[in-house]
Amino acid sequence: MTVLVASDLDRTLIYSTAALGLTMPDAEAPRLLCVEVHESRPLSYMTETAAALLAELAADPTVVFVPTTTRTRKQYQRIRFPGRPAPYAICANGGQLLVDGVPDRDWRRQVAARLAEECAPLEEVHGHLLATADPAWLRKARVAEDLFAYLVVEREQVPQEWLKALTAWAEARGWTVSLQGRKIYAVPRPLTKSAAMREVARRTGASTTLAAGDSLLDADLLLAADAAWRPGHGELADAGWHAPSVTALAEKGVLAGEEIVRAFARTARTGPGLGTLGV
Repeated sequence: MTVLVASDLDRTLIYSTAALGLTMPDAEAPRLLCVEVHESRPLSYMTETAAALLAELAADPTVVFVPTTTRTRKQYQRIRFPGRPAPYAICANGGQLLVDGVPDRDWRRQVAARLAEECAPLEEVHGHLLATADPAWLRKARVAEDLFAYLVVEREQVPQEWLKALTAWAEARGWTVSLQGRKIYAVPRPLTKSAAMREVARRTGASTTLAAGDSLLDADLLLAADAAWRPGHGELADAGWHAPSVTALAEKGVLAGEEIVRAFARTARTGPGLGTLGV
């Protein structure tokens, strides 16, 4: 029996310095492993314990570990997890399915056809973002993989009224808005991590799916899995979001990432019914 483990990355498995959440005395802080370097500087970390557990999990022949992220393929490929490379990866919130590091063209064509049928075009949404965002708090505007758009902002300065109005405007056009750290994402509603996860499960013959994530864009992934976890921080935690098959962890920051990998390993051995109870 094959178990598919699909996990969000940023603020779920890996953490920037600002997101580590190390509240304990320095002498008691966990040892960290850098898993991402950007422009010659360390960027993202896991605890050494989490890294060792993940390497052991990925080496299990009955487990398919699938990194699942809103990052572009280029951004994802900066990450170096311990152990063997993942045979599948989901990037661009489900818009890119990588097989041994190479984008699957058939999957991309399927995604493009569905977006064209169900959503307002990217150009319209990107233009609206640029036209309504205030230069006083806007730092960057980007389009990712020709699939979705996002803004890098000074989060504390973004008016809640503007964010609510953007969310309503986007929903009427088949798009979803998500605030994650300093980024505001506008993503087509059919562009989901869960759809890509189901495709990988079909290809691998997985009988059980496990997932984890912290943001609104991860909710569909968590609901689609047989068992799932969310950390005690992030968009879902702030909203008090719950579901019967999703375990809400108390841990926050990088220690939540460690607990998530521990839960994946435990549940891959015992099955969802026991794993979600913390056995």
